Amino acid sequence: MGGEGGGPKAIDGFGDARVGGGNRTSAGRHALLPLRLFLGITFVYAGLDKLTDSAFLAGSGDGSLASLLESVHQTAAVPWLIDLALKSPEGFGYAIAAGEIAVGAGTLLGLWPRLAAFGGGLISLTFWLTVSWETEHYYYSNDLAYLMSWLPLLLSGAPTYSLQSLLAVRRRRRGQQIFG
Repeated sequence: MGGEGGGPKAIDGFGDARVGGGNRTSAGRHALLPLRLFLGITFVYAGLDKLTDSAFLAGSGDGSLASLLESVHQTAAVPWLIDLALKSPEGFGYAIAAGEIAVGAGTLLGLWPRLAAFGGGLISLTFWLTVSWETEHYYYSNDLAYLMSWLPLLLSGAPTYSLQSLLAVRRRRRGQQIFG
């Protein structure tokens, strides 16, 4: 069975036949999977790490978010954001952790992938403008690299191996007869 014009059919990440094929086409379709896996796992891990670190979620003391925020207040590009977080460092810590877990899970599952990428980019931008801003030579800051890593996912979404593509296949098939 071939595609249009007798050419071979390529199969996407969830069995939906597409026209065209070949190794180059397949590699192009799956090129963002390693990035999705890396960012998804990293953000889920970072969120869980924050939730399980009692020192991070403490209102003050060594290793707490409050202590970190106070130490970077004078050098941050957006000190008003640090002032806002210092009003409730525990609440802000929980919000960061929940955001990282939601972004990571959305990225891994491919559920609302552009929204997850936007959230990941926003978290990375916020960290870069606050905590990492004072880093000598901007290219040493990993938050800027994470911000740039979210851009391809924001632009392309999760075209394969994602709940979003599975739902798209289901929408296309809705109304079609199974037999005949």
